[in-house]
Amino acid sequence: EYWLACNEERAAQARFGAVMCCCGPCAMYRRSALALLLDQYEAQFFRGKPSDFGEDRHLTILMLKAGFRTEYVSDAIAATVVPDSLGPYLRQQLRWARSTFRDTFLALRLLPELDGYLTLDVVGQNVGPLLLALSSLAALAQLLIAGSVPWWTGLTLAAMTMVRCSVAALRARELRFLGFAL
Repeated sequence: EYWLACNEERAAQARFGAVMCCCGPCAMYRRSALALLLDQYEAQFFRGKPSDFGEDRHLTILMLKAGFRTEYVSDAIAATVVPDSLGPYLRQQLRWARSTFRDTFLALRLLPELDGYLTLDVVGQNVGPLLLALSSLAALAQLLIAGSVPWWTGLTLAAMTMVRCSVAALRARELRFLGFAL
């Protein structure tokens, strides 16, 4: 998950000078830039309520809105604590999804100023998982109602997953990335 997010997603975004989320344990900011945005960063609200998740994505969007570039450094080394079981991993993924969704609203006004690829990427980060969930639910509903699922539904989901994981396995030169398809 981390390798794909950094070495695929953020590396691609950096080609346009706008990494859309500088990860907490991997991010560095100029003190002068942070000082300009500190009040906005500390007063993080969503739908009128204080928000205490996704602070790294929120700060990144504030930096971009202020006109700063955000970059990706491929040879940087960082350490972080990651979930070691399914429950904490799923809670982390839900927090990240909520952050992506929430901060997409902040980014919408910013996107016209950035490259079209970044607009496509931000939209894809929100619409892609939604379409995957809807496809899975539709397949499950059809299975329950009709007792079968169209073969192309499973084939499409498997093909999309295998293509992404195969590209990562080739780029990382690690076959274990194929297991991420599961």
